[in-house]
Parts: sequence; structure tokens; C-alpha cells
Amino acid sequence: MITRFKASNFTAFSELDVEFASGINIFIGQNGTGKTHLLKAIYSACCLIDNKTDIPFERKINDVFNPSSIGRLVHRSAGRKSGSIGSISVYRKQNEEPEERSITLQLTTKNKAEVNQNGWATDDNVEAFFIPANDGMLATVPGLCSFSGRKKQSYEGVEGVDSDLMDKAFIPATGGKLSPERERLLDVLNEALSGRLIEKDGTFYLKNKEGELEFTLLAEGFRKLGLLYRLIQNEALTHGSILFWDTPETNLNPLLLQMVAQILLELSKMGVQIFIATHNYVLLNSLQLAAATTENNNILYHVLYRNDDGDIEHSSDRNLDQLYPNTIDSAYSRILDAAIQREPGGS
Repeated sequence: MITRFKASNFTAFSELDVEFASGINIFIGQNGTGKTHLLKAIYSACCLIDNKTDIPFERKINDVFNPSSIGRLVHRSAGRKSGSIGSISVYRKQNEEPEERSITLQLTTKNKAEVNQNGWATDDNVEAFFIPANDGMLATVPGLCSFSGRKKQSYEGVEGVDSDLMDKAFIPATGGKLSPERERLLDVLNEALSGRLIEKDGTFYLKNKEGELEFTLLAEGFRKLGLLYRLIQNEALTHGSILFWDTPETNLNPLLLQMVAQILLELSKMGVQIFIATHNYVLLNSLQLAAATTENNNILYHVLYRNDDGDIEHSSDRNLDQLYPNTIDSAYSRILDAAIQREPGGS
């Protein structure tokens, strides 16, 4: 479980220190407040506790962020000197251990990097998944399959999180009977997709009563759900896994977002830790309402915002209604007020 993230002079952050819930962590905030950067930094660290990779932390950070040089990840502001140091630290707990493990990356604008590990990489295996906003790779990269041993594939023209995700999406579906939890999740997705996902020779299809339809012919929103279907189907997402999802609402209508909220809660109950960045009112409130009707309310809401000096700060709360500043709620309130004013007799 990831417990904490600290940043100093890294990308958008001058100083940041955030603690996490073991269940679902939801990040909101205006554009440019570092939500995606935070998710990518933590994801990069998590890749080092996947026993199928041996990529150094500094190289993984470089692959995921893809700057012109790794020194460009150091936070820049007026008056800062070249060669100044930026750093990130990610903390986790393994099972019931009382002490946190950590990994720290220090960078300079002179492109020097140093990594310090405090028990971070051990013999335990933690699967991490990052679903980016543009997650249509199941349709755009046909003919690719992972092979036995899970050796890292090389995808021409594809970098970072997309390449990682394709490796895991192309794991063959497991045989045998699914657990009741997975079967329930796939049933929900089957209904939303009006069919089920299959893969033949590295190409994905939606199979329903009308036949088999290539993913290239599906709406973008269905491709997103198909990717989630695949990760559940092949049991890649399992107890102890960590899911990072950047703007799940992209290309999904509000009715499907309510279904996504239910799936995320079910995954959390299965022991998957989840990190989400969103701008969507429906998704936020669907999660809040769904959690209120279940025994699982292990959700922590985080907001990133700029203070009067322009530096990024954060606040966290278990209650969405208490989260401040909540720009999503404020925007919808202004829209509602404007609609009321337009009504006859509005005041």
C-alpha cells in the first residue's frame, strides 16, 4: 500500500506532502495543479516493486514523463539557480509491517540523478497499472501479444505508461472459473458493452449476438471500458494491485460513469488501491453516493490548488462536502444559479 508522497522542487511542486487512504484516493483541482504528475511519479516508483521489471527509478521517471532531459523535471521559478536540487519520495507499507519503506529520487537541472532506497524493492510483487486519458491502445495497436515469461515488449513509437499498459492488457485471460467478485464485475461490463471482450492473435473484438466487432470500430468510451474489462478478465487487477487512472470520465457519458463508480468500489473491496484524477462532478458524487450505501467507505478526497503566491498546496478530507476549495462543485453551482436566473420569476 502506498502511504505517502513528498515532493520538493519537482515539476509543478515547490513543496508537497500528501498521505493516502488504502482504498480510493481521488484528486481534483484546476488544470496545471499537478494531478497527473503526482500520479505518474507514484506509478513510476511502483514499477520498481513489480518483480518483472529491472528498470532503474531515474530511467522509469524519464520514460513516464518523457522530458527533453531529466533535469527539466526540476521545478523552476523566478530566481532559481541552475543546478538546484529537486526530489520526490514515495512511501509504502508491506502487509502489516509497522515501518514504512521508501524510495527517494534527487535531481538537478544539470541532469544528474541519485536514488536512495530504504527497503523499497523486496521480493514481494506489486502490480501497478496506469490508465491515461488517451487509452485507446487496444484498438490502435493490433497484432501485439505478450508472451510467456512476461518479458518486456518493445512497441515502436509507443512510450511510457502506454507501453506498460499494453504489456498487461495482452496477458492471456486466465482459464478456469472466475471468482464471484470478478464474475460480478464482468457481468456489469458485459451489460454496459452489450457484449464481451475477446482477443484473437493480438487483436481485440467485442463479441455480441451480432458477431465480432473490431475495437477500431467502437466508440472511444467503449474502448476504455474494454480495457478495464481485460484487466479484470486476465486477473491482472488483483488484491495488492495499484490502479492509477487519469480522468476516467473521458469519452464516457454520465450513466456509464455511475457504473464505473460501482466497479471502482468493488475493486477497492477486493484489495486494489486506487488513485484517480478527475474533473467530473458526476463521477465524484456517484462515488460518494455509492460508498454511502456500502460497507466500504475507504475513500479519501484530495484537492490541489495554488495559493496567493502561485505555489501548489493541497487539502484532504474523507467527506467530499468538506473538501475546499472544490472548483468542480463551485462551477456546477454557478451553472445552476445561472439556469435559475433564466427561469421566469428566477431570483
